[in-house]
Amino acid sequence: MSQDSKVKTTESSPSAPSKARKTLPVLDPSGDYYYWWLNTMVFPVMYNLIIIVCRACFPDLQHGYLIVWFVLDYTSDLLYLLDILVRFHTGFLDQGILVEDKSRIAGRYVRTSSFLLDVVSLVPTDAAYVRLGPHIPTLRLNRFLRVPRLFEAFDRTETRTAYPNAFRIAKLMLYIFVVIHWNSCLYFALSRYLGFGRDAWVYPDPAQPGFERLRRQYLYSFYFSTLILTTVGDTPLPAREEEYLFMVGDFLLAVMGFATIMGSMSSVIYNMNTADAAFYPDHALVKKYMKLHHVNRRLERRVIDWYQHLQINKKMTNEVAILQHLPERLRAEVAVSVHLSTLSRVQIFQNCEASLLEELVLKLQPQTYSPGEYVCRKGDIGREMYIIREGQLAVVADDGVTQYAVLGAGLYFGEISIINIKGNMSGNRRTANIKSLGYSDLFCLSKEDLREVLSEYPQAQTVMEEKGREILLKMNKLDVNAEAAEIALQEATESRLKGLDQQLDDLQTKFARLLAELESSALKIAYRIERLEWQTREWPMPEYVVEADDEGEPGEGTSKDREKPLGPQ
Repeated sequence: MSQDSKVKTTESSPSAPSKARKTLPVLDPSGDYYYWWLNTMVFPVMYNLIIIVCRACFPDLQHGYLIVWFVLDYTSDLLYLLDILVRFHTGFLDQGILVEDKSRIAGRYVRTSSFLLDVVSLVPTDAAYVRLGPHIPTLRLNRFLRVPRLFEAFDRTETRTAYPNAFRIAKLMLYIFVVIHWNSCLYFALSRYLGFGRDAWVYPDPAQPGFERLRRQYLYSFYFSTLILTTVGDTPLPAREEEYLFMVGDFLLAVMGFATIMGSMSSVIYNMNTADAAFYPDHALVKKYMKLHHVNRRLERRVIDWYQHLQINKKMTNEVAILQHLPERLRAEVAVSVHLSTLSRVQIFQNCEASLLEELVLKLQPQTYSPGEYVCRKGDIGREMYIIREGQLAVVADDGVTQYAVLGAGLYFGEISIINIKGNMSGNRRTANIKSLGYSDLFCLSKEDLREVLSEYPQAQTVMEEKGREILLKMNKLDVNAEAAEIALQEATESRLKGLDQQLDDLQTKFARLLAELESSALKIAYRIERLEWQTREWPMPEYVVEADDEGEPGEGTSKDREKPLGPQ
């Protein structure tokens, strides 16, 4: 029994650490939990940045709320310690994959400068309270080293918030407040060092009525610092060297702060203008064009009203340009989430493949029509179909006044003209006048875009043509005889094409046989030539003697006596 119990304990021991690991999961640095933890760390960091300096410069604040400061100090220290623990459980990306190995995470964190700053920020320097007393909050200045976490939290919030420009302005105002707060604390500390009420520049003597209160001391110092740093003036002239140095330092800080504020505000305004230019078309160029070409006032007013409608109602006409930097799949998902419900209302697109609808959604072009503007006229060539997203359109007579029907949001028209249906009596011509009653928002789908998408989905194309045929039958606009004639002609053409394909296949087969025979004949001839060459190499070579003339030189003679072979004739 003891051996069994040992086996059980040894088997159960590995499971204990696994349970512990499950309680401390690895955080994704781009996830929500890590983001909210960063926002939590904003509070202890801001507490130390604002309160420690204030307590060091205003002794009454330090003495009056000592217990409260102890509780807040060690609560912030606890959060600092938990932040180090979170850092040891925050993964990182390696080749695009989140690393969840805690040993690698810890090794990477320990080798960074952030680890050193985090450890130094938690050094218990306030242990010196035992010897120096509990009223020296400057011993906790090392807590300022956690400021990078504050900046990281602000950066994450700026990328996540729906109002980044407003957040930038709020962040800038917070920085300005912190700078003025620190400066006011230093001003009060300098006044206390030089002596309250010694001259007009320092803080008045607290013995005067009203100036002994802590709230009055801080507000007066904050007001005085605001006057200096905003260079408004109306401050007493300094009388001592220390006061002059303080004023010079504040003026330099004010110049730098003014430049920072102007640069930040310029950046915010530029980003807002850039966003407006990306979302809404620029009307200044169009207005200048119309002015140069002396367009009549009525038409010019219509154009200006159209631009004004887009701007006021926050309507976009260039969604493709806005989403162009997203990956294709992500761009498709965004477009599907926005427009798929509108596209699925169209009857001929119902029950189609989801992938086909996703492709079509990327092809939709938003268009806005002004009151009284014609979307299409009878007899126009139909190159696109329209889906009504918002507004009302009327089917009117040729006079433009008589209304036959009113089309509302969710309806569509022109879908038959972009599908080639055999026997369509209207062809690709518009059969009605469509006029916008007010401002109408439509989605436009062109024939070319639909054809491009359907080329990859032949089955869906067949289904859509069949639905279009049913619609034409209900409208009595389908010529059955013409349809049969077109089908017969298409079948005859397909039959001829099949015959041509068969003949081409036969010719290719014959040509292949001729090539094979030619190659075979060439091989045989080459073999015979090679064989003859080897036979001729085995024949004996004849020898010849050239006779000399009377003077001992080789004679020319005739061909009979010029060269005579040796040996038997």
